[in-house]
Amino acid sequence: MVQEPPQKEVVFLFPLVKCKQILTFYLYICKQTLTLYMSGRRDVFQAIADPTRREIINILSEEPMNLNSLADQFEISRPAISQQIKVLEECGLVVVSKQGRERYCQIQPASLIPAFMWIDQYRKLWEERIDSFEDYLMELKSKKKNGE
Repeated sequence: MVQEPPQKEVVFLFPLVKCKQILTFYLYICKQTLTLYMSGRRDVFQAIADPTRREIINILSEEPMNLNSLADQFEISRPAISQQIKVLEECGLVVVSKQGRERYCQIQPASLIPAFMWIDQYRKLWEERIDSFEDYLMELKSKKKNGE
């Protein structure tokens, strides 16, 4: 006859209350880590990558506007505009303040400086390349006129 190995008793190292506290703490840490990761991945370039967000920035550059008035200027739903505003807010490009029952959006143009500085460092390079291309086209045009 084959003997089965003895069954081990499951012993809880912590009382049930302690397990609940540990699980709650673990979930809190996971949530905080996810929040940091999500907020850390947003930047100005992500904000300006989307055409709707660029249009929101253009509109808000003229004047602060409440969320409903802003949403009225687009063909998409108000919740979709709210999501776009949330991204702009996470990137630091827009500040949303509550006045009574309304939420007003105001642009923070200083937040665009990193994007401007990054683009500006390539401006001279592209100007030189475009000038060089223009010279090349003029040379081709003159060769064509001269019949070469």
